[in-house]
Amino acid sequence: MNRFLPLLLAVVGALSVLAYAPFNLFPLMLPALGALLWAWRSATPRRAAWLGWCWGWGAFFAGIGWLMVALHRFGGMPLPLAMLAIGLLAAFMASFPALAGYLFARLRHGHWAIDAALVAAAWALTEWVRSWLFTGFPWLAIGYSQTPPSPLAGYAAVLGVYGLGFMLIALTAALVFGWRASARLPAAATAVLIALAGFGLTHVRWTEAFGAPVKVALVQTNIPQDMKWDRERFETVLRANLDVLREARGQIIVMPETTLPMLLEHVPPDYLAAIADGLRAQRAAGVLGVFTRDAEGHIFNSAVTLGEAAPQSYSKRHLVPFGEYSPPLFGWFYKLANIPMSDQSRGRSAAPLDLAGQKVAVNICYEDVFGEELIASLPEASLMLNISNLAWYGESHAQPQHLQIARMRALETGRPMLRATNTGMTAVIAPDGKVEAVLPAFMRGVLQAEVRGYRGMTPYARVGNWAVVTLALMAIALAIGGRRLRR
Repeated sequence: MNRFLPLLLAVVGALSVLAYAPFNLFPLMLPALGALLWAWRSATPRRAAWLGWCWGWGAFFAGIGWLMVALHRFGGMPLPLAMLAIGLLAAFMASFPALAGYLFARLRHGHWAIDAALVAAAWALTEWVRSWLFTGFPWLAIGYSQTPPSPLAGYAAVLGVYGLGFMLIALTAALVFGWRASARLPAAATAVLIALAGFGLTHVRWTEAFGAPVKVALVQTNIPQDMKWDRERFETVLRANLDVLREARGQIIVMPETTLPMLLEHVPPDYLAAIADGLRAQRAAGVLGVFTRDAEGHIFNSAVTLGEAAPQSYSKRHLVPFGEYSPPLFGWFYKLANIPMSDQSRGRSAAPLDLAGQKVAVNICYEDVFGEELIASLPEASLMLNISNLAWYGESHAQPQHLQIARMRALETGRPMLRATNTGMTAVIAPDGKVEAVLPAFMRGVLQAEVRGYRGMTPYARVGNWAVVTLALMAIALAIGGRRLRR
């Protein structure tokens, strides 16, 4: 059995992806993690690291396989090289569960409760480090699998997604480590208590609605990625955008990221005038995704306002490595992949936009993966808005996974999250993380809804990830102290 355990755990890790959207089998994460924790119970630090790496590699290779579409189909990278690139990225991501396993095995106490807290702390800390190291890639943090209706979702507003993961691991570890007959009852009671506390927190309202409802229209343009950047079909793209925009009715009308795949200064003036006039005709404030350039020549991925709104803009602050900028020493990558607008600069301000009496905090595409960065706009912001273009990833799991991430941000901030996307998933998400309305993917249309602004602060919005980091460090200190007392 030990001989095949690494392979078995890689398969289990891959199966853990079923706990996330679009499958949403959130209870499945417990046995998937439980198998790994069972293997860690008596493993040496080196063995635990190896087993954690195998589980992690399976989870990440299966979970982010949608990158294949961007690299191979649209980026032009040869298929074997695209698979190798994803395999190498998964191998790097797997080093974080490997590190969690090493820390746990190195500091293991022997008491089920202390070890449950220790392994939860090790996992949460390594996920947190993954969220910022080398600009961060926190996709598939285990807490994302526990959006509503999971009873653990209530922890998001208090501890954020990594704290939610802490509680998920602690619950699983209590059952795994407390399986001995002498500890079975208190361990089971602890697991039930963690679940009940999380369920109770889902009924706490940390923020409150205020003011009159605002009518919003979220435009889904559905422009195929291979068409979006084709100069010969540029006029067709412009007409398609204008046609769908004319269907929109609302006080705030939003078009997705890079609706116009060009610099704002190059957009035909009569085209912008047509958009602005249409917005003013219904007294609407518009938001448009387009590239901008400053006086020094820096290019930004931006959202600009049109129509009744005062001239404002937001530029993406957290860029995607390899897609929007080249990390040092990786110029060779762009010789293998053809990615347009891949030399962008970071925006500077997180200030919300003034739209129809609301303070709207904009984030662009990948930025909403970084919850602690989004809370910089609070408490001023009353609404959150994400504009995205996931056409890069085709009909893959990227869209539903990204929607699930946005649901977590709504829970953490206690604010509605609006999403306007090119190919999906365009949605309105309530502050409790539930999807109130969503357009089918890969269709052109407008999602029209009424939303209210929210005020107040969740505990997570006040302190960010420092709450779970402090909790994790305390658990590790407890384990170290317990080991010394045993000596």
